[in-house]
Amino acid sequence: MMKLQRRHLRIPALATLAVAAAVVAAAAQAGSRHPVSGRVIAHVMGYEGAAWLERPEREREEAPSKAIAALDIQPGQVVADVGAGSGYYMTRLAEKVGPTGKVFATDLQPQMIALLNARVAKERLTQVKVVQATETDPRLPPGQLDLILMVDVYHELARPQEMLRQLRSALKPDGRLVLIEFRKEDAGVPIREDHKMSVREARLELEAEHYRFDRVIDVLPWQHILVFRRAVLQ
Repeated sequence: MMKLQRRHLRIPALATLAVAAAVVAAAAQAGSRHPVSGRVIAHVMGYEGAAWLERPEREREEAPSKAIAALDIQPGQVVADVGAGSGYYMTRLAEKVGPTGKVFATDLQPQMIALLNARVAKERLTQVKVVQATETDPRLPPGQLDLILMVDVYHELARPQEMLRQLRSALKPDGRLVLIEFRKEDAGVPIREDHKMSVREARLELEAEHYRFDRVIDVLPWQHILVFRRAVLQ
């Protein structure tokens, strides 16, 4: 059986055949090569796959609660969920920063933006601001972010180096950029290769844009948590 895009082989019960067909079609497209690491840049998962992000088994398969705990987010902090999709992580970040904090939830697709806005309204997340991003700009305020989180998103950026520059400018001097990515080093992770990233690839690409590699947090079943900080420019 083929591995569907970056997604796991099991399609959730709430996904329709149309959703599955859209994901398969997207997976069939060829990606370009990254200019620094040479990896294949994966195509973005369409909004049709939003139900996959909300599947009941996600906690068992990916342990997002462990990921959130590992990030050590404090009340009152300013954080961003870049490529927020349906808002699965957005709500968890909002809970951690509390009413005195701020969460910027960004996405490229207008349909995802609509889902985010609906979720914010339904759950009364007054600390969340939804932002329509572009391929090169997350449209985050400069120098204000304690943490920028990208969950299974970075490998899909069409113009990653340009985006990294904008993300870096949005971080506070001691802020963190955190990538959660499926481990390419592990052949047993049931995800397409172009939707995985190795630590080496991430370091090559981010260090080229003046990020300093901090550490890998390995507490998740299939993914690694890659922590970077702004490098001090000489």
